[in-house]
Amino acid sequence: MAGLKRRVPMHSLRYFISMVGLFSKSGLLPWYARNPPGWSQLFLGTVCKGDFTHVVATKCQKGQKSQKKPSHLGPLDGSWQERLADVVTPLWRLSYEEQLKPVINGYRNKSTFSVNRGPDGNPKTVGYYLGTWRDGNIVCVRSNNLKNIPEKHSQVAQEELHVQKETVKEFFIRGPGAACDLTSLYFQESTMTRCSHQQSPYQLLFGEPYIFEELLSLKIRISPDAFFQINTAGAEMLYRTVGELTGVNSDTILLDICCGTGVIGLSLAQHTSQVLGIELVEQAVEDARWTAAFNGITNSEFHTGRAEKILPGLLKSKEDGQSVVAVVNPARAGLHYKVIQAIRNCGAIRTLVFVSCKLHGESTRNIIELCCPPDSAKKHLGEPFVLQQAVPVDLFPHTPHCELVLLFTR
Repeated sequence: MAGLKRRVPMHSLRYFISMVGLFSKSGLLPWYARNPPGWSQLFLGTVCKGDFTHVVATKCQKGQKSQKKPSHLGPLDGSWQERLADVVTPLWRLSYEEQLKPVINGYRNKSTFSVNRGPDGNPKTVGYYLGTWRDGNIVCVRSNNLKNIPEKHSQVAQEELHVQKETVKEFFIRGPGAACDLTSLYFQESTMTRCSHQQSPYQLLFGEPYIFEELLSLKIRISPDAFFQINTAGAEMLYRTVGELTGVNSDTILLDICCGTGVIGLSLAQHTSQVLGIELVEQAVEDARWTAAFNGITNSEFHTGRAEKILPGLLKSKEDGQSVVAVVNPARAGLHYKVIQAIRNCGAIRTLVFVSCKLHGESTRNIIELCCPPDSAKKHLGEPFVLQQAVPVDLFPHTPHCELVLLFTR
């Protein structure tokens, strides 16, 4: 081995070892491995005796400890051969024809589910965890969309819920609930009073996927997640009042903010140059687009998203001197302050119709911000609006509630 140390530097030895590993078949070894010289014969003989570890260790740099020989792990029986085959050739137990036909979906033979709080707050969500306990953002997510879980495993996680849905369905189809003569029956799994289709999808148990209403000579499509007034005749009166107060004409762009299914804008489309609608609920926007297409309305476009994000950019593109009439019909939470800023700062908006279902609270704040003097601190730079008219419309007989339609101009 002294000759080995003198004539073969470390990198050469490694190269030799790698060559032996790469060309291990008969006839493929390099010439010096097929016809080894004297010192190489000594080296190969040493390796064959099980001293390979010792040979490599002799080439360690000075100061490093020699590598110890591995402890005895038992006889080289069939189990070790199978373990090696499982690591190197994991498909060796299958015929080649079977190897070409792997199962890629639903292949798990075991699934371990957890039960905890889901993204929607449901404390009995069955699925897998996302997040970490350390960061305190653990949430349990349903796993029925994972491709590697068999359908039967997913059914285990949903079995009790499925039974309850079938019970409700049976009640309304053949039970006492059949007297209700429902058009559609949807189910939404949620622990919240109200959440969106994106947060927890609506599931159609039976009936039609949509309901339809006839309103102001329009056929309106309504999805389960879309807002629509509960009193159809009252809603027609409300929207007719809004239309009268807007005073739109063929040169007017009608901006319908929080447009819902788009009824207000679409009912006035024939009297305007263009209708632009903004709505947060995606299903409602899809309904508005369907309604426009079905009724042959071609001068409307509807945008999905938060008004405070969409409106500023949309108004900038309309600063060309054309008159803009805005209609806002927000929920009880009122308008976001950035929406008020965008309306105040758009000089093209000379008329604003505000529909309030709850005047006290946030709507009052909105009205004050629309009418207050310019305030650079709040970025209310545009000319203030002036309240011209207030018209109450009773959509809810036998209750103290009503819709209030406010006309602002400047």
